[in-house]
Amino acid sequence: MNQATIDSAKGAPVPETRTLRAILSAGEFVVAPGVYEMFSARIADRMGFPALYMTGYGVSASHLGLADAGLVTYTDMVGRARTIAQGITRPLIADADTGFGGLINIRHTVRGYEDAGVQAIQLEDQEMPKKCGHTPGRRVVPLPDMLKRLEVALDARRSRDFLVIARTDARTSLGIDEAIARGRAFAKAGADIVFVESPESEDEFARVGQALAGSGAWLIANMVPTGRSPELAAQRLRELGFSLAIWPGAAMQAACAAIEGALAYLKQHGTTAGCPVPAFDMTRLHELVGFPEVWAFEKRYVEAP
Repeated sequence: MNQATIDSAKGAPVPETRTLRAILSAGEFVVAPGVYEMFSARIADRMGFPALYMTGYGVSASHLGLADAGLVTYTDMVGRARTIAQGITRPLIADADTGFGGLINIRHTVRGYEDAGVQAIQLEDQEMPKKCGHTPGRRVVPLPDMLKRLEVALDARRSRDFLVIARTDARTSLGIDEAIARGRAFAKAGADIVFVESPESEDEFARVGQALAGSGAWLIANMVPTGRSPELAAQRLRELGFSLAIWPGAAMQAACAAIEGALAYLKQHGTTAGCPVPAFDMTRLHELVGFPEVWAFEKRYVEAP
C-alpha cells in the first residue's frame, strides 16, 4: 500500500498525482532532489517537489557503505526503488547505472524498475564497472553499443509513461563535442530524456541546450555542488533549454553534516541538550514514519471498546 492509498483510507487529502510525462508535457520545469532511503524520500515527498530522484551514489553509500563505483547490484537498487516508490506520492526517477550487465540484463532491469513503480530509468554509456559521473577515470563504450542498450531499453518497457533517460559520460574523456553528438544520437534513437553528464561551465550547458533544442527529447541537468559542473539555478537551466534538473547530493550532504555535528556535540558534552544542530522532536519523527496511522489502527481493531 503506498502513501496515497494510506492517506485516502484515513480520509486525509490525497496530494495531486500526475505522471512525470504529463508534468513535462505541460511545460513545467522539474526540480528533483536526490533521495536514497525513506527518511529522505518521505521528507522530500511532503515538500511538494514535482518528482524525486533515487541516486545510485546515495543508495550505494547508505545501503552498502561503498563508493559509487559499480559495486551496487540490480537487486540492491530495484529493492530500494520499490520501497521508495511505494512510500511516496510523487513520480520517482531512478538511477540504473549501465543496466547491470549485458543487453538481456538491461531488459530485465527496465522491466523490474517499471514493475517497482519507477517512472523514469537512467541508463548510461559508461564501461562496466561504472563510476560516479563527477569522478575521474570514467570510460565510455562506443556509440553503437550504447544505441543498442537504448534500443533494448525502449523495446522492454510496457508503458510509454515509463520514460527512458539516456546519459553520456563522454564529456570528461572525449570532450563536449562528442558528448553533444552522442546526445543527438540518443534523441534520434528515441530516448525520452537526454542527459549530458558533467559539462564544465555555464557556456557548455548553453551549448548542450542549443544543440539539442528541437531534438524531440527533454534535457536533464545534474547539479552537484563542488562537483565537476557549476551549480546553476533552475530558472537559468530552463532558459538554456533544460526541462529537468536533479540535485542528487542535496539531502545526503546535509544529512551527513548534521549527523556529524550532532554526534560531535554529544561526544563533547555527554548530552544532546542545547545542541545547536536542528533536529526533529519525537512527535514530528513519529508522524513522519507513520505512527499516527498505527495508533488509529490499534484504536479501531486492537483496543477494547
